[in-house]
Amino acid sequence: MARSASRPAFYALAPGGWRDYATLLHLPYTAWHLAYVAIGAALAPRLDGAVLGWTLAAFALAVGVAAHCLDELHGRPLETRVPARVLVALAAASLAGACAIGLWGATREPWLLVFVPVGAIVVLGYNLELGAGRLHTDGVFALAWGGFPVLVAYVGQTGSLSVAVVLAALAATALSAAQRTLSRWARALRRHAVRVEGAIDWDDGTRSELGLGSPLLAAHAEAALRTLAVAVVLLAAALVAMRL
Repeated sequence: MARSASRPAFYALAPGGWRDYATLLHLPYTAWHLAYVAIGAALAPRLDGAVLGWTLAAFALAVGVAAHCLDELHGRPLETRVPARVLVALAAASLAGACAIGLWGATREPWLLVFVPVGAIVVLGYNLELGAGRLHTDGVFALAWGGFPVLVAYVGQTGSLSVAVVLAALAATALSAAQRTLSRWARALRRHAVRVEGAIDWDDGTRSELGLGSPLLAAHAEAALRTLAVAVVLLAAALVAMRL
């Protein structure tokens, strides 16, 4: 039977060549999570643009490249044709680069020495589902891809924490939990559903047929994900613009 959609994700391009690498970056989600870095930095009493730039670079390497390469290596969820050896090389180089930036930053703010190994462990443990998948949970995703970048960015700017940034990290964690809930449903329909039957009868006398192409299934969830990604990026841009 045909699946509900020909693409494994709403942002996935047609397979082959450079398009596989673009798909691999999960661009809407990567931008979303990098926005948390900007939000954390913008909450600092004094925003250092250079430090923010390096922090964004580290997370772009760790999350945008390394984590997604490892995720694709583990089961090919995006169905790319990137060779396994290339995925491994990209993941290793990107994660090493992210850690190097973090350790360099720790010469200025020693508290980063606590966050660098945690980040590396989460990237490897979550995406490769090591230890029988103990780190591959919704809670770890929400904390690691939501609250963690907010805290790291703030510590990179100030060398300390504050009530405001902890609250912001909790908000980012909640948003990432919502992202996870919506994306899991949309992914399952796109990648695994082969038949949907039924209908919804509304109190105005109309009927909505449920099928694999129905917007009542994946389309609404994906529209919400697109909107949330744009909203969080715009919020981050506004906060940074206000501080620069």
